[in-house]
Amino acid sequence: MIEKPHHLPQRLGLLSATAADPFLTEDLLRGVQGHGGVDLAKVVEPLPEDDARWAVEPLRDLVDDALHQFRDNRTDADGWLAPRLHAALRLTRREAADKGIWNHLALGVAPDYVAWRHAPGPAQGRNEPRINSARFKGAPDRQCFSRLWWAAEMFRNGRDYAPVVAACSNQDLIHNALRMDLVDHRPTAQALVRIMERGVAGTGREINGLIAAINTAGATLVYDALASDEPRDPEALRSWIAEAESAPPVQRHHLPTGPDEEPVPEESVAALTAYFTELFETAPIRGRAPQG
Repeated sequence: MIEKPHHLPQRLGLLSATAADPFLTEDLLRGVQGHGGVDLAKVVEPLPEDDARWAVEPLRDLVDDALHQFRDNRTDADGWLAPRLHAALRLTRREAADKGIWNHLALGVAPDYVAWRHAPGPAQGRNEPRINSARFKGAPDRQCFSRLWWAAEMFRNGRDYAPVVAACSNQDLIHNALRMDLVDHRPTAQALVRIMERGVAGTGREINGLIAAINTAGATLVYDALASDEPRDPEALRSWIAEAESAPPVQRHHLPTGPDEEPVPEESVAALTAYFTELFETAPIRGRAPQG
């Protein structure tokens, strides 16, 4: 495994896709050798100096703890790190949509974590295993850190991160859900977690079939009409972000708490869980015997 950069920045910045490209070397993608960090720091666009959220040390400490705690099971690190990354890096959705911050986190702060979590795998047309470059610089559902932050954002139930841990236990769920517009509907996200926890759909094939059925049905049914949600209170998020400067370090042994938003109405989650269960039972799932 590669080592972390010798030169770690003190603050996060924005690393453009073009500026990131020269650092996605063959040695890095083969997991052989990283970079020192000095040259990369020269092409990073700084973020506001007076914002405590951009401090690197708390994020690097989380990464180091994940590397130590989950050294024998990489995929389990997702459920631990996702809520803690979200709570430590308090962003608006607009800020989180800027890929530059994730490029810098992956290449400038924790390339060793990316190489460990997404170890080199066979690449088409190559004889030598390589890390998928999208894990460093890619779409939100593929990039190592943005996928965790967005999973936490989409699956948290108000301030409660417990559903995030459950969602991250199924790689197919978070990968497919992050590409769904419907998952931004909070009752839908919570119903997906509940269905998985109840064992209705658990395998990758079943999750993929369920999400396909939900997407198809969603073309003709407005889920908000079936399961209404509480309107988001923007003040709760603003207050949570403003508290970043005085917030203590994110807890390691207990889940942190997110913005103090109202949880999803239980009746809405129950209604969608029942509806999605019925969809799943009648959906054609490859490899499953026909129902009835």
